[in-house]
Amino acid sequence: MTKSPLPPATPEIPADLPPHRLSLVVPMYNEAENVEPLLERVHLALDGYPYPWEILLVDDGSSDATPAELRRCAMAYGPHVRIIELVRNFKQTAAMQAGLDAARGDVIVTMDGDLQNDPIDIPRMVNRLLKEDLDLVAGWRKNRQDGLLLRKIPSRIANRLIARMTGVHLKDYGCSLKVFRGSAIKNVKLYGEMHRFIPAWLATVTTPRRIAQEVVTHHARVFGESKYGISRTFRVVLDLLFVYFFMRFRTRPGHFFGGIGIGLGAIGMLILTYLMGLKLFLGESIGTRPLLFGGFFMVIAGIQMVTSGVLAELLTRVLFESGASQAYLARDRPPLDDAEAWMSGPRQ
Repeated sequence: MTKSPLPPATPEIPADLPPHRLSLVVPMYNEAENVEPLLERVHLALDGYPYPWEILLVDDGSSDATPAELRRCAMAYGPHVRIIELVRNFKQTAAMQAGLDAARGDVIVTMDGDLQNDPIDIPRMVNRLLKEDLDLVAGWRKNRQDGLLLRKIPSRIANRLIARMTGVHLKDYGCSLKVFRGSAIKNVKLYGEMHRFIPAWLATVTTPRRIAQEVVTHHARVFGESKYGISRTFRVVLDLLFVYFFMRFRTRPGHFFGGIGIGLGAIGMLILTYLMGLKLFLGESIGTRPLLFGGFFMVIAGIQMVTSGVLAELLTRVLFESGASQAYLARDRPPLDDAEAWMSGPRQ
């Protein structure tokens, strides 16, 4: 086996770790060079782990040798290394949801497959989750090994904006290394690009008091290329607006759209009333005035905001939460022997 290019580390597993089953979910896209080093590091971190664990590697439609590497390494390590192959590139959120759906652990860990997250931190984070009765322990890359202008500064701005709008105060929303209580995260359905806001979405099914953060190790990328660019800033802004809407108006979406609709409709009605007064009392011609079209437009827009907007948002939530549709399509997998497909104890 090829050794990990990461610095040497000594795994530290808390002696009084509460009983549980652990699942690791790792989405991967064009990370062929990182597959074997990642698995080597995971096994180093969890060697001697006292409870059963598994790792789910989700190939998000890679176009390089990642699928072949995943299959080869899974054969070498054993059935606790499970491979999920998506039929095409559905993006990170859908790949993460595919792994979460297949995970069987009481505790579920998510992390990137680029070797920038370090599995050495996992036992400590799991211990805190269980000891403090939390639903999420999110990683905080306090000493982040990324570029200042394109990664660190936009991330800091985004973190503060997200915390202010959602009320979930974390210093690093973008860190993929997170430890969840399985019963909590499985109540959240991810689609679009919601993986950036998982703590905020989790706060819709639990309380922010059960969400904490932990300083984690962060390494510079060694192999492959980053999949993120400055263009994601625009997607983050759009997703944040939807998160804000859903957190504030999940059970009363009509208040949001209705408020806008009533406002637009009221302005439109005032304009039309004013023009009607000019026509009836002063005899002025109003048929060619732009204000007339503006008034009608605002009334119609107000009606649409009250109706179609509410229906569209509600139908979207019903579609995804009912399980009638999902954000990814995976290849068929053979049945799993639950008794054998766990790693327990050190490797021989």
